[in-house]
Amino acid sequence: MCGICGKFVFDRDAEVSADLIKDMADTIQHRGPDDEGFYLSGQIGLGFRRLSIIDLAGGHQPLSNEDGSVWIVFNGEIYNYQALREFLRAKGHIFRTHSDTEVIVHLYEELGEACVEHLRGMFAFAIWDSRRRSLFLARDRVGIKPLYYCLSQKTLLFASEIKAILADPDVKREVEPEMIDRLLTFNFLPGENTLLRNIHKLPPGSYMVARDEKTEIHQYWDLRVPASAITLKQAEVQLQDLLHECVDLHMISDVPVGFLLSGGFDSTALLGIASSTTDKSFASFTVGFSQAGVEDERPYASLAAHRFKTEHHEMTISSQDFANFLPKYVWFMEEPICEPPAVAMYFISKLARASVKVLISGEGGDEAFGGYPIYRNISLLERTKTLLGPLQKPLSNGLVSLNGLIRSGAIGKYAPLLGMPFENYYLSGLSNPFRFFNRNADELYSAEFAKYVDKPRSVNITKELFKKGPMSDWVNKMLYVDIKTWLAHDLLLKADKMTMANSIELRVPFLDHKLLEFAASLPGTYKVRGFTTKYLAKKALASQVPREIVKRKKAGFPVPYEYWLRNDLKEWLRDILLDTRTVQRGYFQKKCVEKLISTNGESGFYSKELFLLAVLELWHRQFLEKKGASIAPQEAVRMAQN
Repeated sequence: MCGICGKFVFDRDAEVSADLIKDMADTIQHRGPDDEGFYLSGQIGLGFRRLSIIDLAGGHQPLSNEDGSVWIVFNGEIYNYQALREFLRAKGHIFRTHSDTEVIVHLYEELGEACVEHLRGMFAFAIWDSRRRSLFLARDRVGIKPLYYCLSQKTLLFASEIKAILADPDVKREVEPEMIDRLLTFNFLPGENTLLRNIHKLPPGSYMVARDEKTEIHQYWDLRVPASAITLKQAEVQLQDLLHECVDLHMISDVPVGFLLSGGFDSTALLGIASSTTDKSFASFTVGFSQAGVEDERPYASLAAHRFKTEHHEMTISSQDFANFLPKYVWFMEEPICEPPAVAMYFISKLARASVKVLISGEGGDEAFGGYPIYRNISLLERTKTLLGPLQKPLSNGLVSLNGLIRSGAIGKYAPLLGMPFENYYLSGLSNPFRFFNRNADELYSAEFAKYVDKPRSVNITKELFKKGPMSDWVNKMLYVDIKTWLAHDLLLKADKMTMANSIELRVPFLDHKLLEFAASLPGTYKVRGFTTKYLAKKALASQVPREIVKRKKAGFPVPYEYWLRNDLKEWLRDILLDTRTVQRGYFQKKCVEKLISTNGESGFYSKELFLLAVLELWHRQFLEKKGASIAPQEAVRMAQN
């Protein structure tokens, strides 16, 4: 697990600055504190920061083939590298190391760009082919590892993190104004855009080839697989076999491996599987909050730790810890998404760093097997709409009027959806009709900024995925879109950035592409049945999980930020959002922001909106204002260490 960066100048007579590549790599030192390396040859420069996990002695990068004509910088893990190594040795390739990195180099020599189709793991890498004078960038199928790029008429820069690209003084720091509304619509930024006009994300499951002044992006994988006809019992057995295989592969490491325990089903099941296949003991980690009335995950995590005899570690986060960390949250995340649980992820990985370098997480289990209540609720809603037929619209209007009198949370949330097409209320990010940013754009945006707001463009990305995805049933439609958007551009971004901030490698067995393809082939009724979510997974893995955890309501890491923003952090929030600098950006009407703060103080209703606005402002101060616009390498190192 590492950080990579580089610059490719299209002019063949150009010379990439060694100082620039060093500066780029230094900004992401937290991703790889164990080693650094550089390759410079005329128009190409590659930089690398290493977190040593496999082949501790021989995994130095950049790494080349036998004659030095192909060079790679690689971030990630290839879990089938040993089998690929044997295949390549039989083809006559000679290896100097035992690393998975070298396997990619030789696989590229053998198969060219098709090499990515044979890799099983998480990865982002860059290969310089001096014979073809081409740069090959690739990213794993789901988007576990990030890869950003900045393309101009003269150059292509790339890096694991945006801040490395910003180390180049030639890169302009300009906001893409239309992306502000997309951010507020979804709470994150789905698609290839970032908030910075010139910086983009290489899409998951894609690669880029740059040669001379021409660049092309190709998609090599998508989660659209033929439907399976296996029985539920057969699916149980196959899931058990596949997940055991995935856990075994994800345990490959030359350094200690621990488990991130959320107190939920997925992380506990993975720990149970790992414990059943080895005699070694594991360390486990969880976090709680110093706030009465908030569900605490620690008793359930402790229950799992006791059953599987782990060396268990816990910590507590206060409201002050939360507020103090937010500037660094923005600096590490780089994309100003609304993800308060990311703060818990940071602190738990910081706790783990004293004991392990690798953490196993249950991330992705809900998206693979239908674990969120929305999948159940909207499936039931769709059935209701079918039964109601033409009555759905008048019934919806009547229930909305009734809710105005009795203020029922359930009626208020779902009644308006009875009259909406599926793609409008789910895929456009409008599934919660109370989402202020979606209902009140005219009230929120200033008259000057409103001309940049294009709601159809904001939501079009998910509508296109709805058309492209599987049409078999509602559950599989929702899962497909969530995997392509929320998982890739929110949850996995959080997981990577917060763990790598503490030089921790996070592994996610549920997102092995073979397991995902298996899950996608199953009917939605195997995942959501009646009122039960994650039906197949619970049947297949129940023996690995204490009954109390199987039966409990889903929680995740329930960070009590809503309470804190209304109480402990109320003045902090006002100071940020009503500050002169914030108001003068001209995005929002001040009176609307004041209304949100006031209403939230009474009800807590707009905590998510306000958290996102605060993060957006902190992002501007960190990345656009003079102090944060040009991030010096020594400042990056200081922030990563403190």
